[in-house]
Amino acid sequence: MSVFSSRSFDEHEQVLFCRDAATGLRAIIAVHSTALGPALGGCRFWDYGAEGAALEDVLRLSKGMTYKNAMAGLSHGGGKSVIMGDPARDGSAALMRAFGRHIGSLSGRYIAAEDVGTSPADMEEIARETSHVAGRAGRSGDPSPVTARGVLAGIRAAAAHRFGGDGLDGVRVAVQGLGSVGMALAGHLHEAGAKLTVTDISEARVAEAAARFGATASDLEGIYDAAADIFAPCALGAVLNDGTVPRLRAGIVAGAANNQLAEDRHGEALRARGILYAPDYVINAGGVINVACEVAGPYDRDAALAKVSAIGPTLAEVFRRAEAEGLPTNAVADMIARERLASA
Repeated sequence: MSVFSSRSFDEHEQVLFCRDAATGLRAIIAVHSTALGPALGGCRFWDYGAEGAALEDVLRLSKGMTYKNAMAGLSHGGGKSVIMGDPARDGSAALMRAFGRHIGSLSGRYIAAEDVGTSPADMEEIARETSHVAGRAGRSGDPSPVTARGVLAGIRAAAAHRFGGDGLDGVRVAVQGLGSVGMALAGHLHEAGAKLTVTDISEARVAEAAARFGATASDLEGIYDAAADIFAPCALGAVLNDGTVPRLRAGIVAGAANNQLAEDRHGEALRARGILYAPDYVINAGGVINVACEVAGPYDRDAALAKVSAIGPTLAEVFRRAEAEGLPTNAVADMIARERLASA
């Protein structure tokens, strides 16, 4: 693997390759920027298949965390870590502790938190070896509910910009993905009076949403064609691509998934179709805001939720500037993030 020639390398400050023979640990920690403060970002446990894929992912995700934290107004830079393997097969308390020792070797330049494939219990194991970890049980814990609250605030901001009011009563929302964040978001939307169409790889979760929220079920492909005012991608990345953007019937795309655009140019493709896009790393920042409040300590959930509510005004600024400058919203969000980094 060549770090410097990787297509996702972007002047990263540090990349640490971690190995522990006794537990089988193979991991990478990427610190993209500490311009705004210690790098903060989740620890992902995933079976990448190839080491090169893991490197590309951690480089890309760590840069995304720099921009996300900047746009959220946090005193943190961007970092990310990936553990290679199947968490169900390869995970263990000893492995997480070994990984915690590697995090500790960075002396606070990187603070880990929960991500795909890890849990608050894993963060507890890491905490046995280093204090540079957040998202612990009994503190900020599972970030999913707070992430969903932030996405709801972002959806209201998008609705206000496009429809002239942030009320969601009767608004049709197509939710793609009913994991921890997607299901919680569906609940909030239902409480706000939205009419839901949902899909997920799990038929059981779709059935649950239908029973709890009166949602209409869609198959995985049909969700792109759903008659909806808002399309909310809350599952995989790269779902906005050459094949799907022309199919969307919604006037707004606003959801919790990371890396929704297959390529940056798909932001312009959405703008050309008159679809308002809420940049993913802005609207889904509730989780990292939550753990940042834990790092600042002592953790106060009400204070964290108050900070998360600022996602709405931040998106409103992005929408206004994009409209005034005739640019796609993802490009404007990147510009604002770089401005904040430069001012640091």
